[in-house]
Amino acid sequence: MLSGRMMDRPLLVIDILRHAAEAFPASRIASRTVEGPIHRYTYADAFRRTAKLAHALGQLGIGDGDRVATIAWNTYRHFELYYGVSGIGAVCHTINPRLFADQLDYIVNHADDRAIFVDLNLVPLVEQLADRCAGVRHVVIMTDREHMPRTSLEQAICYEEILEDMPETFDWPCLDENTAAAMCYTSGTTGNPKGSLYSHRSTVLHALGVLAPGIFPLNREAVVMPVVPMFHVQAWGQPYAAPICGASLVLPGARLDGESLHQLMESEGVTLALGVPTIWLGLLAWLRQSGKGLSTVARLLTGGAAAPLSMFRAWEEEYGVEVLQGWGMTETSPVCACGAYGSALDVAEGDERYVCKLRQQRLFGVELRLVDDDGQPVPADGIAQGELQCRGPWVIDSYYNDDAATSAAFTDDGWFRTGDVATLAAESMLQITDRTKDMIKSGGEWISSIDLENEVMSHPAVAEAAAIAMPHPRWQERPMLIVVLNPDQTAGSDDIRRHLEGRIAKWWMPDDIVFVDDLPHTATGKVSKLQLRERFRDHVLPTA
Repeated sequence: MLSGRMMDRPLLVIDILRHAAEAFPASRIASRTVEGPIHRYTYADAFRRTAKLAHALGQLGIGDGDRVATIAWNTYRHFELYYGVSGIGAVCHTINPRLFADQLDYIVNHADDRAIFVDLNLVPLVEQLADRCAGVRHVVIMTDREHMPRTSLEQAICYEEILEDMPETFDWPCLDENTAAAMCYTSGTTGNPKGSLYSHRSTVLHALGVLAPGIFPLNREAVVMPVVPMFHVQAWGQPYAAPICGASLVLPGARLDGESLHQLMESEGVTLALGVPTIWLGLLAWLRQSGKGLSTVARLLTGGAAAPLSMFRAWEEEYGVEVLQGWGMTETSPVCACGAYGSALDVAEGDERYVCKLRQQRLFGVELRLVDDDGQPVPADGIAQGELQCRGPWVIDSYYNDDAATSAAFTDDGWFRTGDVATLAAESMLQITDRTKDMIKSGGEWISSIDLENEVMSHPAVAEAAAIAMPHPRWQERPMLIVVLNPDQTAGSDDIRRHLEGRIAKWWMPDDIVFVDDLPHTATGKVSKLQLRERFRDHVLPTA
């Protein structure tokens, strides 16, 4: 083998922020603080404070490979932790504060976290964990001395105080690029949460991947607001991707209601925002109710759960905002596919344009394949469905310290089983049709809960809907719809069925439609069908 004559320089997370500070020193980070006011500073300012943080971490005894937990919202201090912790060779372990107490307990202990950095209004969560997490040596409350709360945490210290007298420069170590940089656990809807451990190399490559033309529309003129939490899958890579290209960041803090998001988008000139469908449906409802619009936002990116077709149409036709959809998982860093580009969209008109937007194009570096129940390949013809499997440089090769989960999640030839059912078409176009556990098998034929929900959501009175499988003595399973109506809107079962006629196959028509005030959601904003199945486990279909 003839080797190339190239320098072997590692891909390291801290070099992203170093680059931003030097190449785009005036690009800004605006952050709504937990204390209330908007905090604004530049990438150059952030790099200096991250150096101070690195010194402070060393004085706390944090070193190579130590896990440092964050239980925090999207703020500038959390941004500093992303870089300061990873930069010294420790692991930035982001934890979802919306998880149940026993899940938080399990995660902190399984990761063997040495310190917890927590936002001001989330301190009570850590107080509940304190007696059950013996390995945690320090709890740092992410505020200043003026706002430090009274707390039962004996080891609590103040974030701003530990940075106060530290130098603004740091001799960042030259790490192996395969060193662990960050960690995130799944929400654990079934069994214990599972840990994904990301490397410096995978994190940098993922950031470069989403910056490819036609994926995330980012450049130095862009102002990007990740509403998707920094505690969940690294805010879809935005705290790394934006600094690389000089895009300004807007971090919304803890207030994610429609009015607060609108206020921040307008005051900071946001051009691109990212979040799960429930966020954009909530903002859409608030805009309609208030009569306001968005003056600078050109695009929204949605992901984490299937978005209804009606949402794409409403945003574009009512507000002139394009909606793009991405696909990924905690185990894939997360983005593997995004957007709806290609020849099909170029020639599509009318409703077909929105149908095209339900698909995503595979990112360079990621490989996708479909297999049937026997593990045999399924053709990529845009019609045949199969279980989606993937591999690539930012896909995990195992779960952290969990051999049983690893064995179940990977094929013998090293592909990751996503648990999604999908189709693949020309130009690497992916369309998720369901989760394997959410498909409805009726009389030996499959019904896609996602497709059924999409059609129901196009009814003007429907705010949210979920389709679940219910047992049936003849057909094995039949679909039932659980529907939430928009405020001040009325509709009955017959109205929904009339709306569905001609839109779905006759045998897809739900056997029952139940109206509720709200649907349960997981800690990451997805509708929890596990909870719905439990809630309606004794329900008997009228056809049964």
